[in-house]
Amino acid sequence: MTETILTTERLIIRNWREQDRDLFHEINSDPDVMEFFPKRRNRAESDEFFDYAQRTIAETGLGFYALELTATGETLGFCGIVRTSHEPAIPNGTVEIGWRLAKRHWGFGYVSEAATALLKHGFEDHGLTEIVAFTVPQNRRSRAVMQRIGMTHRPERDFDHPKVPDTAPQFVRHVLYAISAPERG
Repeated sequence: MTETILTTERLIIRNWREQDRDLFHEINSDPDVMEFFPKRRNRAESDEFFDYAQRTIAETGLGFYALELTATGETLGFCGIVRTSHEPAIPNGTVEIGWRLAKRHWGFGYVSEAATALLKHGFEDHGLTEIVAFTVPQNRRSRAVMQRIGMTHRPERDFDHPKVPDTAPQFVRHVLYAISAPERG
């Protein structure tokens, strides 16, 4: 498999490189980036997630891809499509789109640009029929991205996340957004 998955006007969407490991830890341990997650990852946990992300992309072609700014070569964070399972709320094999950027790169439209390209990639190149995204109700920034990329809130599919620990009750409830291939057009 090639390292580059896609390119957009400003971004290279690719697999992770060893030199991205520090940035990966930065975004997974930053309190602002991880504001709506039950915990931040320490270095060992971040490295484990990094290795998993890199391996999943190489093996399946799907995953949380690195986003590189074409103009500078700087890695910004990630955006990707990945098979997920949060039974019983989300059936095994459902494809999720998700993202995280280093805070200094917020507000430039990079996630919307990457996510739009990845939705097209998922539907056209992988034959997906639906892609979902989910977050806690209070995460207005991510919900705005979901709407910007054409996803629709499906309140009947909102759920209590089965993997959120009892120590973080404020993050149990999740809203679900979805888009199907026909809706994308």
